[in-house]
Amino acid sequence: FNNIQVSRRYKHFDWLHERLEEKFCFIAIPPLPDKQISGRYEEQFIEHRRTQLQEFVDYVCRHPVLSRSRVWEHFITCTDEKRWKAGKRSAEKDELLGVNYFNAIQCPDTPLDAVKVEIQIDALSRFINGLDPVVKNFMAMTTDQAKKCQGLYKREFQKIGQSFVSLGHALEGDAGRLTQALKLTGEAYNDIGKLYEDQPKYDWGPLSDKFHIYKGVISGFPDVIGIHKSAIQKRKDCERLVIEHKMESQQLRELSRKTDVIARALIAEETHFQTEREIHITQAMKNHLAEQIQFYQKIVSKLQDALAAYDA
Repeated sequence: FNNIQVSRRYKHFDWLHERLEEKFCFIAIPPLPDKQISGRYEEQFIEHRRTQLQEFVDYVCRHPVLSRSRVWEHFITCTDEKRWKAGKRSAEKDELLGVNYFNAIQCPDTPLDAVKVEIQIDALSRFINGLDPVVKNFMAMTTDQAKKCQGLYKREFQKIGQSFVSLGHALEGDAGRLTQALKLTGEAYNDIGKLYEDQPKYDWGPLSDKFHIYKGVISGFPDVIGIHKSAIQKRKDCERLVIEHKMESQQLRELSRKTDVIARALIAEETHFQTEREIHITQAMKNHLAEQIQFYQKIVSKLQDALAAYDA
């Protein structure tokens, strides 16, 4: 967007999210940060919210439909207050919302194989239903690990460190290198405790923020799939009416064309979500593991320094 810098508050994101959900009923809209994010300090709250808002922006920018919508372009580029308010009013009066938006989608006239489409959508539904609880559990695990790093793990290593320092003090009557080495060992464990405290912002935090987006997208898919299932059921009802000579074949063909548009929109969303999973979750995991490796290498370095003190 030509490097245009805009200033938006959380309430503006909230407004945008409502517009996107109203307009694009066939797209699982990524979530905003929760209203209240747990954090020990106000700074942490603000930074965490900023990070999750950035994840939201990145996801929308990557989406082939959302990123080209007028309301998004207005949100991300408008710098003039007067035009901003006019654009907001225009978006709120938009009549091409929800199922009406399907009338604006241009698709090939070739009819889809209804049986194949139904099988594909049923498979997607089962996949989403299986994925949803797993991702929620995964999110709970990342949150739990972050809390343990900043609490339990930090305290345990500092306890260990204090024990070594106390032992070193108790042996101070012996002016040998053992006393100093024990104190250095205690300091090493204390430092490891501090490393644990700081680490979540590099690994568990970013991973949790990434999966916060996907948890929200996954939870939105059942509603999207439900629109297609309702359309399929309506077509089946109309097919029965045609057989009973209570509806014209031309009306059924027109309805089938609309049902195909809905199916194509859903299949396109499924394809995009698959691409997202393959590329961005892969990258998130690579970043997480790289940070974990670097973290444990720092721990190894601390312990190696402590070990060397016994030979000094």
